[in-house]
Parts: sequence; structure tokens; C-alpha cells
Amino acid sequence: MSGSARPGQAELVETGVLDFPATIAELPFFASGRFPKPDLLGRCHAGGIDHTSGRQLVERVRDVSLGLTSLGMARGDRVIILSESRPEWLLADFAILTAGAVTTPIYTTLSADQVGFILRDSGATLAIVSTPAQAAKLVSASQGSSIRTIVIMDLPAEPVAPPEFRVLSFAELAELGHRQIRDGWGVARAFRDQARTVKADDLATIIYTSGTTGDPKGVMLTHGNLTANVRGVLDVLDIHQEDVALSFLPLCHAFERIVAYVCLSSGASMIFAETMDTLVRDFGTVRPTVMSAVPRVFEKLYARVMERGAALPGPRRTVFNWAVRIARIRGGRLPKGQPLPTLVRLVSGAADALVYSQMRAAVGGRLRWAVSGSAPLDIPIAEFLYGIGLPILEGYGLTETSPVLCVMPLSKIRFGTVGPPLKNVELRIADDGEVLARGPNVMAGYYRRPESTTQAIRGGWFYTGDIGSLDDHGYLRISDRKKEIVVTSGGKKIAPQPIEQRLRTHALVAEAILIGDKRHFPAVLIVPEFSRLAARLGTDQSMLRANTGSDEVRAIYRDIIDGVNRDLAQFERIKKFALLSEELTVEGGALTPTLKVKRRVVEERYRDVIEDLYKPDRQA
Repeated sequence: MSGSARPGQAELVETGVLDFPATIAELPFFASGRFPKPDLLGRCHAGGIDHTSGRQLVERVRDVSLGLTSLGMARGDRVIILSESRPEWLLADFAILTAGAVTTPIYTTLSADQVGFILRDSGATLAIVSTPAQAAKLVSASQGSSIRTIVIMDLPAEPVAPPEFRVLSFAELAELGHRQIRDGWGVARAFRDQARTVKADDLATIIYTSGTTGDPKGVMLTHGNLTANVRGVLDVLDIHQEDVALSFLPLCHAFERIVAYVCLSSGASMIFAETMDTLVRDFGTVRPTVMSAVPRVFEKLYARVMERGAALPGPRRTVFNWAVRIARIRGGRLPKGQPLPTLVRLVSGAADALVYSQMRAAVGGRLRWAVSGSAPLDIPIAEFLYGIGLPILEGYGLTETSPVLCVMPLSKIRFGTVGPPLKNVELRIADDGEVLARGPNVMAGYYRRPESTTQAIRGGWFYTGDIGSLDDHGYLRISDRKKEIVVTSGGKKIAPQPIEQRLRTHALVAEAILIGDKRHFPAVLIVPEFSRLAARLGTDQSMLRANTGSDEVRAIYRDIIDGVNRDLAQFERIKKFALLSEELTVEGGALTPTLKVKRRVVEERYRDVIEDLYKPDRQA
């Protein structure tokens, strides 16, 4: 973005922000000044969408920020946000940042013990939560912490905390701040001046990692880290103020949070789904033009499409299968710039009218592209979605890198990679295959953990812990996590993620965990999609969970595994498997809040099952 002040940017010029925010504290003023639209933010509900304009964004941030400072929040203080994604999350975030304080987000799915660890480690004194239930969890976890004030976004119906806590609603907090403006001349100006004193090197947020390998570590990101990442992403993505994004991923995660900052920096409207359960409805209401998601969303979309296609009556199923074949050819050729065969080119319009347009309607009918992050997306799924007119741009990064390191450009897609590094990011591959990164988006360090920081950042390079390679075009290909590579007793190295991905693309597989480290051969733990499996077998789910070892059920999953094995090297092929009778959940501790499997937890929890797989007489 370049240029000087433009008509309608009086507020922008008044704050001294001429072109692009130097800090996240300036972002609300920037968005309001450059994009004075009536629907900058929004949230879905049964009757439609509640919108927030650019002007309202600044006013609400101002009131909440002044309210927080009146409660004692000072520059550098850590403030907890424990909430599902919603506009108030962003309002609270900006209110904290414009005062020079530090946002410390917590996933709502974490247990009280996990919440308590973050409260104590961060030293936060104030918390903003979404609901009375989250407030009650925070109170139960607060022993040994400094939390004494709780703000609740949804007005509590009854007391939720002991008398020693000060509890008020989000509306009361905003009124507390607005009262200062009514009572004191120049307070609004002082608020803007305060935001302008925040510097790029100031700490903006502490984001606690998922803790897949131990206690979470607080990643310290500065304002400069975050704005550098926003600039880098905007250099790649074609996003503008006419775009509408539907948000349903947690803002607690660095990925969705930078998406929010990117949307506001480009003027795109960001509309939050009401809940994950209303997502189908909200797609139809919002009709997004862009969105972000994790691979599991696209895997489920693909599995649902294939399942519904297989259930069509004869003639319609024939048309569906024909259209799928055409889509795969299109998705395999068009991204590479290869011409389509004449017949495929001639029938593509018919396939689109008969089949693809209906598939796109499932996500609102006007999606231009979606960004997928957090884990690799299976190539056949990516090609199929591209072939029906839904380009998926894979990205890659870590919380420690603010988080984006790579994004796939829409004009130069190379499936199987996560794209080239951003223009302000450098990548290199270490001798052992580990991906190293350097750039202005790399974290300031781990909070109160200097030894961990020194281990992660060496010689100016951040050691990602991921194994990868750069191709001739400079695109990065990620193989797996360095610590998760399976090394068999014969010394063969197996990357589990690609194999697990292929298994999860099947409609009857909810989760797959490859095992085999220091063993003679690889095996796999599978969590079935019980609802689909029960429908296929015409039985009750509870009965099915109790009979996952039946010959009929095992034969189904043996066929699925055999199909995956055909494309694997001999040493990678899965020899044995076990079907688990329960889902892996965040609440149960087996998944991180971003739905990554905690391998150590799973392997410990199912130690007896795993040992049984490697008994010589165990059924394959």
C-alpha cells in the first residue's frame, strides 16, 4: 500500500497514520479512516448479521480501552482474553493494545488446570471472558494468580465469582470509559495520543503454545512482528475492501488473528459465524468471497461431497462421477499452466452448471479463494477443489513467526508445497533438513524462558522444528515435524503426516495416528467416523463402539488401509491397526485447541492397545 492522505481520511491524518499502521495499536484508526464502511465487522445470528462500522469500531475500542485503564490496567500489563471468536474479542484486543498493554489469549476449550497455568505464568491481573461459564472456570483456576477483576461479554444472570473479585459486564466497562469522555474535555484526544506512543518494539501479545511436548510456552510478539507479517501477507494475497470474509477459527490462534488484522488493513469485511454448529447457515447468510480454514475443514467438505455423490440414484450418480473426473483433470493441469484436453475444455461448462455450481453453493457460491493453514492439505483434495472452482492457497508458519512464513500465490499454485516465503522472510534448510527462518516477524522470545529462547533462535535464525525442502522455484515443501518422524528399528524414517492425511480423506476415518518409532514396522490407531459407519452398517452408534473389533468392521478398515498402502514404499506400509472406541477431543486432552494430535498423550493413553499390536500373534 502506498500513497498519501486521501479524501475522507481526516481522522487517519489526524492520528499521524498516513499509509500503513506502524503498530497494531494504530490499526483501528487506519481501518476507520481508509475504509469508512458500515459493515467492517459483523456477527451472524438467526435473523441475519449484526454489523459494526469503521467509525463504531474506533468508538467502541476507545470506550473499552478507557474503561480498562480506569480499572487499573497500565502499560505493559498482561490482560487475559478467554472467549470464543466474536467482534468483542477484537474490540478487547485493540482496547488493550491502544493502551500499551499486552493481550494474552486463552482458548475456551482449555481445562481449568491449563487456564490456571497461563494465569500464573503470565502474571495477568485482569481478564475479559465471553460467558458466565468461562468466568466460573477462570475463578476456579485463579488460585495463586493475580487476577482480581473479570469483565464478562455476556451479561451474567447471577453472581459468578466470590466477593473478592470485581465483576462487570462488557457494556458496563464501555460505559465506564465513555463516562470519562462526557466528564472530561480532551479525553478522546488523549486516548488517540496514547495509542500513538506505542512503538513497534513494544510487546503486543503473549500467545501460549499448545503444549504438545510439555507445559505451554508464552510466545512474545511485538507490534513490529505483527505489522511486518500483515505487510508480508498483503504482498501476496489479492484482498480488497469489496471482499467479505467468514471467520470461524479461534482468534486465540495466531493464524486467525493475523487474518483479522489483514482484513482490517485491506478494508475487507470480517463476519464471525455465530457458532461452529451454525456454519452451514452462516455460509448462506454471509456468502464469503474469501476465508481461512484448517485442512480438516476441506477434508470433511470433500468427504461429504463424495459421500453424497455416491448416494445419488443411478443416472445422477453417473453424471456426478463424470464431473468428478473432469474436475480432477482440471485441477491437475490448470494450476501448472497446462492446456486442457479439447474434450475437457468443451464439457467443463456443462460440468460446472450441472455439478460444480451446486458444490460451490455449499460455501455461499462466491468464494474466490481460501487459505489453509496449520497442517498440509492432501494433494488430490486440493486439485479436486481447484477443479470445481474453489482454489485453496496453502500457507505455513508458526506462532513464533507471527505466524506466516509462506503463502501460496493464487497465480502460481504448486500443490504439495506451502508456497514461497513472504518477501520479508528468509528461509534456509539445515543439514538435517530442518527449516530455519529469519525476518522481522520472528518472535522476541519465550516469556520468562531465556534458555528456551536461546535454543530456538541461534545465529539470528529461528529453528522451526519442521523438516522440509525448497524446490527449484523456491517453494517450500514440509515433510513432517522433526520430533514426530518415526524411525523404525531397522533405521527407516517415516513421515507420519502424509500417511495420516491420506487415511483421513476417507469418509469413515475421523482420525489416524501412525506409530512405529523403534518398532519393526508401522501400525496405526484409527478413530472411526461413527455416525457414517453406523449408517453404512444400519446399526446403533453405541452398539458399534462396543464392537469395533468385529470382523465386518475390521474388514472395512483393512480395505481402506490397503488402498493407502498401495501408494507407499514397502517400509512405510501399515502392517497392523487398532480401532479406538472414542473420539479424540480437546476437552479430553488428546487434541490441541488447533486440533493437532498430542501424540505423547495418545500413545500413553493407549499404551496397552499399542503393545498388543506388536505381539507376534496379533491379528493384522
